[in-house]
Amino acid sequence: MASTQGVNVLRYSALVAGLVYGVYHQSTLTSAAKRAEIEHEYTRKERLIEQAKAEWKKRSEPQETKTQASGLITDFENPKFDLEAFLQAKAAENP
Repeated sequence: MASTQGVNVLRYSALVAGLVYGVYHQSTLTSAAKRAEIEHEYTRKERLIEQAKAEWKKRSEPQETKTQASGLITDFENPKFDLEAFLQAKAAENP
């Protein structure tokens, strides 16, 4: 009878150990999946920010290149700024 009790103790010990390992393993998998989801969301947001920056740059760039393409300096602090040329360009823009 002593051997049957020892076997039962061994069986239940193995069962409890298996349950504890199962809970631990499941929590490890769940936390890894959550971390992967958070990282995926972060990279998606980074990509959207980069796209928005590129779109903004593309939309704001043509105005700057139009004034630079004509050779007109619009910076008042620049020593090469020509007020007469600036005023003539503004007058030509507004009919």
